[in-house]
Amino acid sequence: MNAPTPQTLAFVRDPVSDEDTARANHYALLSRLLHAAPDASLLGMLAASGDWPIDDAPSAEAVLMAQAWNGLCAASAAMDPAAAQEEFDALFGGVGRPEVVVFGSFYLAGFVNEKPLVKLRDDLAALGLARTQGESLPEDHIAAVCDVMRLLLTDTTRSATERASAQDRFFATHIQPWYGALCDALDAAAGANLYKRVSQYARCFLDVEAAALTIDR
Repeated sequence: MNAPTPQTLAFVRDPVSDEDTARANHYALLSRLLHAAPDASLLGMLAASGDWPIDDAPSAEAVLMAQAWNGLCAASAAMDPAAAQEEFDALFGGVGRPEVVVFGSFYLAGFVNEKPLVKLRDDLAALGLARTQGESLPEDHIAAVCDVMRLLLTDTTRSATERASAQDRFFATHIQPWYGALCDALDAAAGANLYKRVSQYARCFLDVEAAALTIDR
């Protein structure tokens, strides 16, 4: 019998709060929707999610978030997988520059694969993160940076204070400066239907995240 392979132990320092779990789920959904077209399972899940109540929303931001979520769910209910794939390809694919560019360097420096990508790679290395083997897209793809936020929110090998600090720095440097321009591009895209709703949802959620940076933790 072969000896078991030793495994590195990762001790939990602080559990993830319900709020951070919810935030991580939002980042995971945005990452999934912006990395590839939603399949039948995801469209069905969103369609069946039901409306968020608006009347009981505690703030104007919460009202906007509920409206954006409800709009995304309604659009998903009216969309079939083939149409979603066609829309995704029309917006983000094709030869040459796509209708909507999803890389941070484009919005921060005017071109893809520029200095902001180098800075991002340095910061990912400092966090112990790297591009998944076999993934060809640069790390400043909006789906990738959203997934980094998911990982930072759920990394229980760091204390809650360390997690919050890492999230704040990463968001302020690698998402906040350009997500608005990306959402503007999606809103203006002639071929966007479902993805106009994705854009509204993304903007509302990330606006809440940006506002939270102004609050002392």
